[in-house]
Amino acid sequence: MRALHTAATGMMAQELNVQVISNNIANMRTTGYKRQRAEFQDLLYEHVRRIGTQTSDQGNILPVGVDIGSGVKTVGTPRIMTQGTILPTGRDLDVAIRGEGFFKIQMPDGSYAYTRDGSFEKDGQGRIVTAQGNLVQPGITIPTNATSVTINSQGQVSVTIPGNTTPQVLGQLTLTRFINKAGLQPIGDNLFVETPASGAPQDGLATVDGLGDLQQLSLEQANVEAVTEISDLIAAQRAYEMNAKVISATDSMLQASTSMLRS
Repeated sequence: MRALHTAATGMMAQELNVQVISNNIANMRTTGYKRQRAEFQDLLYEHVRRIGTQTSDQGNILPVGVDIGSGVKTVGTPRIMTQGTILPTGRDLDVAIRGEGFFKIQMPDGSYAYTRDGSFEKDGQGRIVTAQGNLVQPGITIPTNATSVTINSQGQVSVTIPGNTTPQVLGQLTLTRFINKAGLQPIGDNLFVETPASGAPQDGLATVDGLGDLQQLSLEQANVEAVTEISDLIAAQRAYEMNAKVISATDSMLQASTSMLRS
């Protein structure tokens, strides 16, 4: 019976749904993480009686049909790119983005990746880098004798040097935006890379052209809401159980039919 296959597609879809939800919950404390959701579509139908076909010589039209579906399929797990909560950390090199932009990161092979994670560090040369040691663009080096680092809302990086009353400006962090930021490809380590779906990167300065502004001494938290994820998890679990119940009921029907044939 086709119901077995139909219910099996439902179980597989909900299994993937639970995997997506579990990844969201696992990353509730991941800086700058953007939650995903599973999206589904129904599969092809067998049209036993097509709607709108003529049913008599007088031209009567069939008002309803008989369409038998074959299940469900997963079509995507898009990311919800809404703003996460910004919490203070007190670290000079922690920077949160309030708005649409991404930090631009140079990878070891010379390519670029993008992130919302502003928990930066200094490497052995004083350069501002990510936790993996990748260079934040544009490259800014902090002098070893600097006593404090200030990053304003426009991304301008200044330091205080002993003996100087005027802060020294070292450079300015840039931000990058995309036409379709949900089309970025995640590669792990809180990084994304551009794809044909995301559009070309558009570099700019904070507070300009809707790129957002920066907030030092803070980090953007994941936009995962525990209550939403738990309720979605319960709904996915119940949907899985109902599909399993369909398989059990279909099996019982097949057993009954087999017993009738044997008798």
